[in-house]
Amino acid sequence: MLYSDGDSLSLTVAESSADFAELICNEVRDAALIHPLVPQLPPPRASDGAHLWPLMAIQVTLLPNKGICVGVQFLHVAADGRSFHHFMKSWASIHRFGGDSACVDLDGPSPFYNREVIRDPNGLEPILLKDWWSCVGSIPSPSPSPSEALLTIADKVRATFVLGKTAIDGLKAQVLSQLKNDDDGDSESEPIHLSTFVVTCAFIWVCMIKSKEKEQERHNQLSSKSNKDELCYFCFVADCRDRLEYSIPSTYFGNYLGIYFLSEKRNTLLGESGISHAARAIGRRVKDVEKGGGLREADGWIKDWKVFDNGDLVTVAGSPRLKVYDTDFGWGRPIKSHVVQIDVSGAIALAESRNRDGGMEVGLALTRDCMERFVCLFENGSKSFMSL
Repeated sequence: MLYSDGDSLSLTVAESSADFAELICNEVRDAALIHPLVPQLPPPRASDGAHLWPLMAIQVTLLPNKGICVGVQFLHVAADGRSFHHFMKSWASIHRFGGDSACVDLDGPSPFYNREVIRDPNGLEPILLKDWWSCVGSIPSPSPSPSEALLTIADKVRATFVLGKTAIDGLKAQVLSQLKNDDDGDSESEPIHLSTFVVTCAFIWVCMIKSKEKEQERHNQLSSKSNKDELCYFCFVADCRDRLEYSIPSTYFGNYLGIYFLSEKRNTLLGESGISHAARAIGRRVKDVEKGGGLREADGWIKDWKVFDNGDLVTVAGSPRLKVYDTDFGWGRPIKSHVVQIDVSGAIALAESRNRDGGMEVGLALTRDCMERFVCLFENGSKSFMSL
């Protein structure tokens, strides 16, 4: 990143007549509804033969007599989710206390910017750079243009699904019961890592695969393929700041995420115990990350992404640990937080429940037909957890 005195961010102030109630609801609605509230990054500028991309753009939109939307677009090359939300909470604190940053706690310690604290004993930098440039070409675009984005989401709707603590506890009990039955007689079966993250991701992953099954069947009929033993892939990222052989400040500002893939056979995930098998697979991968350190297998991250991103990959954006609903500009906690990027990427967006009850919010963007099937699967599954 480059900085010179006088550098600034693009700030747009706008007014919208959009339906505020529709913007903040959990129900299914057109994905395009929220996109006018998101700013566009200014075009890059040339400097000494290089293209310099702006790192962030901000848009503050007034919805008269209803509320305010703060929309932000930023380049992930500058910051991961932890760094970005540290910035947002610090900005919110300054605003909440009248703009005097000298008198503000900044909601915690100041950001740590020194990149030299990061070590690279295994020579990962040239490997990752080579793989990155082979994937994106000589002049990559950091994000699609507004017209490209609208074309991508033309047939998509989005919704937010809430799993309360009671439902999550019921889901954990169901997974444990099914795995115990499956493992009867297997004395060497290892204990499963069964966190809220693991069971939520397992449930959503299986529901997504089932909701897309009709589309997959049509695709296989056209291509004369059988998907019986086909693999489905899942990917999540983990903060590496506390998973290294040496320590770095928890407030390190930048990117320090590990990328982790796993797979399961499609027919296994579609089976009666599909959620439990998914939970076991995700739990094992999480334990691998905890035991193996943050940068294990890092030399293959970009190559793996290129191989697995074939339409059967589900990725995770966001995290309940980011505490998005704790960002307070002085108007109270946000009513709703959206990860707009999932409309294009197809990822699932995770956040803590705004009710602070130990539950999870899951944001999704799917075609309308798939979303209708997903809603049925989610509601029926949730009822079964609650009845345990």
